[in-house]
Amino acid sequence: MELLGETAAFTVALFLMLVGLVGVILPVIPGLVLIWVGSLIFAVVEGFSSVGPGGFALLTFLAIIGISADIWMAQLGAKLGGATFRSQLIGLGGGILGAVLIPLLGGLIETLLGPILGGVLGTVLAALGAAIGSVIGVLAAEYQRLGEWRRASRAGCGWLAGWLASTIFQVVIGGLMIALFLWQAFSG
Repeated sequence: MELLGETAAFTVALFLMLVGLVGVILPVIPGLVLIWVGSLIFAVVEGFSSVGPGGFALLTFLAIIGISADIWMAQLGAKLGGATFRSQLIGLGGGILGAVLIPLLGGLIETLLGPILGGVLGTVLAALGAAIGSVIGVLAAEYQRLGEWRRASRAGCGWLAGWLASTIFQVVIGGLMIALFLWQAFSG
């Protein structure tokens, strides 16, 4: 009976991890969180014997670094692009605003285009809302500061490059977490 519970937990964990890996690319799904939750479910069910406390602590550390990458890598990209701290804060505010307003636009699109096509397009727009708002915020703040679009766009592109790098970084972290989980589950 115990083996059946562990097998079910392992299946659920793998399912969550695969959905999580897709979620790293689609910001609507909390990808690394799902990968971490999958490993937690399996570790608890099997009594932390395969995925031990040390391994789980490492998985938790990787999840925290990966989850926070959206913030620190995008800000680092903006900084390297020449954005001031003030512009980065305005970009952060623009991201929050975009994360709130773009889903409203997504709802309108869903109403106009129907639940299937509108729902897909609305979900994609909602996922990109924070990124769009952040780039617009950095661009506007830097343009207001510098008075020229070329240098302002360099800062906005730096933020965008940091955000894209964070997505690649999160895919690598997610893959590493899954590999570490599988190694511990099969070797323990």
